[in-house]
Amino acid sequence: MPFVHPIFRSFFQAGFECSTYKRADGKRLDLLASTDHDRLGREDHKRIQAIGIRTARVAARWHLIEQLPSQYNFDSLALTLDAASESGTEVLLDLLHFGWPDHVDVFSREFVSAFADFTYAAARFLRRRGDCNKIAPVNEISFLAWAGGDAAAINPHAVGRGWELKRNLVRAAAKSSRVLLEEIPNVRLISPEPVINIVGNPAIPGDDVEAENYRLAQYHAWDMISGQFEPELGGRPEFLDIIGVNFYERNQWVHNSKTALPRTDLRYRPFHEMLLEVWERYRRPIFVAETGTEDCVRAAWFNYVCDEVYTALALGIPIHGICLYPILNHPGWEDDRHCHNGLFDYAGSHGEREIHWPLAEAILRQQSRLDRSNHFYAPQPQHHRSDLFLPPALGIRLSTPTTPDEPLCPA
Repeated sequence: MPFVHPIFRSFFQAGFECSTYKRADGKRLDLLASTDHDRLGREDHKRIQAIGIRTARVAARWHLIEQLPSQYNFDSLALTLDAASESGTEVLLDLLHFGWPDHVDVFSREFVSAFADFTYAAARFLRRRGDCNKIAPVNEISFLAWAGGDAAAINPHAVGRGWELKRNLVRAAAKSSRVLLEEIPNVRLISPEPVINIVGNPAIPGDDVEAENYRLAQYHAWDMISGQFEPELGGRPEFLDIIGVNFYERNQWVHNSKTALPRTDLRYRPFHEMLLEVWERYRRPIFVAETGTEDCVRAAWFNYVCDEVYTALALGIPIHGICLYPILNHPGWEDDRHCHNGLFDYAGSHGEREIHWPLAEAILRQQSRLDRSNHFYAPQPQHHRSDLFLPPALGIRLSTPTTPDEPLCPA
């Protein structure tokens, strides 16, 4: 095994579902609230600590912080960070996780400046605290552009505007990245995006070419953020620092169909090969920023991802963690159904949460070979950033507008 300088406090991480988008019926989702994590944060961090998890992903919830233009109240974020700090849990913070204040138009140029102003206020708040320096400016630009700009599945509920939305989100992410680098000492920037595999539909002649073009579109956001593609949007190499890959059971499918590829299909691409492609393209530290599935196959899926990450590590790919997402069961985005996709269930009347033991046992077993205490990790070096060498662009640039990944509630 190669030596890997760890970036995060723990290899296994907990993702608290923090989507804050608005549904077509106007209902605002705030899943930190609907899972009671905003109320039970201290208890939840103790729960994940008990199984060896000391790093967690959460969101800032912009819509709560800036309820009126240019007026910021960080009390809600302070509660979240305080709960984590008390237990020694490291926080990976998303500034924008699918939601923004009602007074902001995500398609406008003013959105970019409003997000930059919000980032500046958040950076000043975080710098005073000094306990959070790993930040994702915008979560899943590709998915948000597809779901909100083409499929009308989440806000802004548009059709045929995915490419426009993606470019504006990149503008906002670039400005936010610049502010964070200037305002927070030793900040690390995280860019979470879905990784996918699409194969051609054998019933359609020539579909393999279109499917491959669509597959390569998964790299648009990272290419834009790093300034390799459409540099006029403001991307720079230093903005692409830590790559987060989001990988779900349904991230591989047959083009021009609704058929997901099962792992038994010969066309299914092993996850470690997808990680290798990302590494060879960007040469950045990587972690699995989201992965998970539902019901009785949760443990089996988690074990598959861990096995593939172990293979990737053996190939010399610097994988720095696996984030189970979500860590708490939550209501479905579209229909409020009870999604059994986490490690812990809804809170009981006294704040207790039932644990899904097969998944807990899988986490404990996998820690013996994948946690940072294992032999392939070296001590943390003194410098805080990896070398930001960017290789020449690989492949071709395509105009395919967007990239979907996981379903609205992973199935």
